[in-house]
Amino acid sequence: MIGRLRTLGMVLAVISLVFVAAGAFTLYKVNDGRNALQAFSAAQAIKLNYNDQGQLVVGTAEDGAAILSLLKNDWGYNVASYEMDPNDPLVNTPSEYMVQMATIAYHTLTSTQTVVLPADVTAQDGTVVKAGSYQFPVDGKYFSQFNRANPVEGKARDQAWSALAHGLIAELGVGTVTGSTLQLGLGLGALFLGVGFITFTAGAGLVWATRAAKEATARELALSPMPA
Repeated sequence: MIGRLRTLGMVLAVISLVFVAAGAFTLYKVNDGRNALQAFSAAQAIKLNYNDQGQLVVGTAEDGAAILSLLKNDWGYNVASYEMDPNDPLVNTPSEYMVQMATIAYHTLTSTQTVVLPADVTAQDGTVVKAGSYQFPVDGKYFSQFNRANPVEGKARDQAWSALAHGLIAELGVGTVTGSTLQLGLGLGALFLGVGFITFTAGAGLVWATRAAKEATARELALSPMPA
């Protein structure tokens, strides 16, 4: 029985090396990814602004609060306060990328578009929209919520939700996903190392315990009187 437990302990110790190796490799790759993301963020040099109270300022503190409200309440994103560091305003964490994304969306949603029709346009329902300049407030409309049958509204949609706006939001979304994935990788690497440590401790403990038991048994046999 003691020999079997000792063998089991050795097997656990060997298996622990696999988890330790997997954890070390995971953390190595995570570090590579974090360095790349940091270099990408530094190359863009996009920073958030904060006031003396540590509040986000986008034009004004009120606009900053509105952007955070859009992000938290409308989009349901849980902004991690530890990722919003006024002493490190460079956009390089998932929450900061999401704030920057919400900033673009907020300015788009609250914008007023000047639509110029060079000539009269007949809408699908037969309504004639006269040539001229029109002011169209976006009023919180996303790309799919515009009435494209209305010539003014359809053109306002293309101006507000332009290819530039979509491209910037998509790029920031990649940064958010990359940062979140790296955080998951960090947790996974730590989990591998933790399992490896526990497995090694269990295996080494079994080897130590069985060795002690074997030595105790040997002493008992040495002290036992020999039969006549």
